[in-house]
Amino acid sequence: MPDASPPFADDPAVPGRRLSAQELDALSHVPLISASFRRAHSDMPDALRATFQAHGLGPRHGAILTQLMAGEPASVTDLARRLGVSLSTASQLVGDLARADLVLREEDPRNRRRTLVSIASPVRPIFEQFLAVRSAALLRAIARLEPADRPAFLAGLAAWAQEEQKVTSPGAAAAE
Repeated sequence: MPDASPPFADDPAVPGRRLSAQELDALSHVPLISASFRRAHSDMPDALRATFQAHGLGPRHGAILTQLMAGEPASVTDLARRLGVSLSTASQLVGDLARADLVLREEDPRNRRRTLVSIASPVRPIFEQFLAVRSAALLRAIARLEPADRPAFLAGLAAWAQEEQKVTSPGAAAAE
């Protein structure tokens, strides 16, 4: 039974603290969402799945590709920061993707010491279709929100992602 603790505390994992009714209600939705993450591999187009399998690629490689879909080529340092991983981890992930011909690495014309990473042109439409399939439920949910509510939802989603990065990659920020 939940107690009368204030909901959504900064550190809900304090020993002896019980989750509030509002927190429990919010958490009841997470298992329903997490099932979609376990489906990612089966949602992939056959050619992309075959490439991921042949090269031993996993979810973190997909996260790099997703970041690159958002726009301009990115440096490995930028990708490490966005994903909350160390620079060496991001470099290894990008190297794996380059060996699979999924990304291109090019010298930054403004700074020759910097390498820019982009999605390989033939891969972009395939990965974009995969993202569309994977994100359909999220995009429909956002579309159902009132336009005034969307920024708060997106801010909450970003905050959750940032907190998860702190848990899954606590040393990444220190490694940069």
